[in-house]
Amino acid sequence: MAFEFGMFHEFQRTAGMSDEEAFRVSFEQIDAAERWGLDAMWLAEIHGAPERSVLSAPLALASAIAARTKRMKIGTAVQVLPLCHPLRLAEEAATVDQISHGRLIFGVGRSGFPRTYEAYGVPYGESRERFAETLEILKKAWTESPFSYNGQYYHFDNVRVTPKPFQQPWPEIRVAANSADTFPTMAKLGHGVFVAVRLGTLEELEPNIASYRRAWKEAGHAGEGQVFLRAPVYIAETDKAAREEPEESIMYFYRYLGERLEDSASRAGVRAVEDRAARGRRLQTITYEEALRDKIIVGSPERVTDRLTDLREKLGLDGILCEMNCGTKIPHPKVMKSLQLLCEKVSPRFN
Repeated sequence: MAFEFGMFHEFQRTAGMSDEEAFRVSFEQIDAAERWGLDAMWLAEIHGAPERSVLSAPLALASAIAARTKRMKIGTAVQVLPLCHPLRLAEEAATVDQISHGRLIFGVGRSGFPRTYEAYGVPYGESRERFAETLEILKKAWTESPFSYNGQYYHFDNVRVTPKPFQQPWPEIRVAANSADTFPTMAKLGHGVFVAVRLGTLEELEPNIASYRRAWKEAGHAGEGQVFLRAPVYIAETDKAAREEPEESIMYFYRYLGERLEDSASRAGVRAVEDRAARGRRLQTITYEEALRDKIIVGSPERVTDRLTDLREKLGLDGILCEMNCGTKIPHPKVMKSLQLLCEKVSPRFN
């Protein structure tokens, strides 16, 4: 399989920007990505953060993107399963898959922030069990008609879900993996995984990816599974411009994320093993040099190509989800230029 290049999109809403403007600018970027040959567009799911994003309904946006594109794959990164009713979600995802003629990649996860769970009235401490149950129900809904299910949170008797997905048996499922125990669990289920370095470093991903590959083989699946990295990426004509232009935005993001993480540490349902308070404080004091070394991929097309080649070999990556506007403060024309360089100068070197 060729290395997959995607853009991770939050439909950013920066200070002073209206909701309408946020959608207009974001769709300009999406139309350009289709035109320039990007492989996939990935949609976040972000609730209750109007200072950052208008992307609270990823499947509605996926449907709009499916209608205005013909080639590019459309992914969710991620649909937060514990916040959804599984039957409604099965119907909506299958509908997007039909509209797009099988271009949906169904990325799923739990989300690391309890605040949204509190707003939705779902206990965060139940998120792991709810995630597993919802995923199991989705697969049944897409492959059996009628089906019944008797679980801890949901009970269905002889229900039929329509439509069925365009892809059989279901759209490709990829799972956001952060906790060490998630990697082998998802490998056993036969799903690809997303990895990210918002909290750790690129180097720290190696042991978890190795445990995923081992569990994949032990489960008897063909191949080695698939691992996709989500990371901030910024490209400019020169290394100097690429380092300087996104600095304010990226450093703002790590302070913002650190504050949110520290705030979440004391909320109900958070596991002590996650050590959120210390990690949140650490993010708020990170230097730009440390971010450049451990977390982000910036540079000229040549430097970014070299960095991605190195990471692909070291971690065995199958693709990348590029956060092209990490922190929301990079001006739209510069995001467009960075995206164009990714599509025209970096991506072709991996074919």
